[in-house]
Amino acid sequence: MGSEPTEVVRIVMNGVTGRMGYNQHLVRSVLAINADDGVPLGDGRRVRLEPVLVGRSEAKLRDIAGRHGIKDWTTSLDEALDSIKEGGGIYFDAQVTSQRYPAVMKALDAGAHVYVEKPTGATSEQAADLADAADRAGVKHGVVQDKLFLPGIRALRSLIDGGFFGRILSVRGEFGYWVFEGDWRTSQRPSWNYRKEDGGGIVLDMFPHWTYVLEGLFGPIEAVTARAVTHIPDRWDERGERYDATADDAAYAIFELAGGVVAQLNSSWCVRVHRGELLEFQVDGTEGSAVAGLRDCVAQHRGVSPRPVWNPDIPNVSRFLDQWQPAPLDGEPGNAFRLQWEMFIRHVVEDAPFRQDLHTGARGVRVAELGMLSSAEGRRIEVPATTVAGS
Repeated sequence: MGSEPTEVVRIVMNGVTGRMGYNQHLVRSVLAINADDGVPLGDGRRVRLEPVLVGRSEAKLRDIAGRHGIKDWTTSLDEALDSIKEGGGIYFDAQVTSQRYPAVMKALDAGAHVYVEKPTGATSEQAADLADAADRAGVKHGVVQDKLFLPGIRALRSLIDGGFFGRILSVRGEFGYWVFEGDWRTSQRPSWNYRKEDGGGIVLDMFPHWTYVLEGLFGPIEAVTARAVTHIPDRWDERGERYDATADDAAYAIFELAGGVVAQLNSSWCVRVHRGELLEFQVDGTEGSAVAGLRDCVAQHRGVSPRPVWNPDIPNVSRFLDQWQPAPLDGEPGNAFRLQWEMFIRHVVEDAPFRQDLHTGARGVRVAELGMLSSAEGRRIEVPATTVAGS
């Protein structure tokens, strides 16, 4: 172990009884940071994180706290926020989308710095309101944009920064997997994801991701054409009871980016996987191409590109997948959520840069709404060039 941390930051964590909040944010980020002696700062100090768990289920909170030796937990958000009013504490929110706005606003009123899962609001008005309120409060604010910190995407960014692609022409993205309906096999996702009235739907869930990825890597989104559908209308909830799926479970979209780049992204919870990873982006440019997933990235330069010839009458002898080379990534891959947590802690404690704020979060929700409008009206929708994600 290194030297003892000289700073302690208390973090109210709301929503850690859920899968993402517990696994990625509490266990693999906050607790893992403490296990490694805290977040290192530029001046040699270290910051230990002190979680305060809050949620609706006393039994679940008690179990998690006991399992990990966490002394502070409560079912009262007011009580939790009172515990961080002094000393620059942080409020973190990973609740269901429909509960996010009032809780984050309450944290801002209490003077806490805020770090929020996406989408940052059920509507773009809510999301923008939170961003403006955070600015008025003079606190630090951020939104989780984990895809930018995945090893595969970081390797892809390195290729872009190095000029590997020449002029980028297009991006093709495939995301999704089969989510069981819940009747004969348990669903891998909570039932609220499939109820529009609870903030569910794949457009609201994934278009904010696509917004910060596309705009952070390739340039501003200028227009969107989308088709959102509910392929499976009947699902079964956690109690085994059938319910109507009122939210979209698949979306097919074209994003037009500045500079003429065209991005096509399919998002679906109704697709069986026949690809290397659950998420893959293919980027094609005049000088080279690359395919990036969650963990890996492979590339093919213009000088070594094969020369396929279309002839369906003879067997294919080319092993196309073997004709790509791994793209390097400097340093250890790390956990994407933890890496961003460490950046936000440095932002709060020593004012280090942090680009993924609530304004970029609001941008993602706005693009999601415009995607839904495009689907409803069956037309291309221009995206206003305000608050570009990652700018």
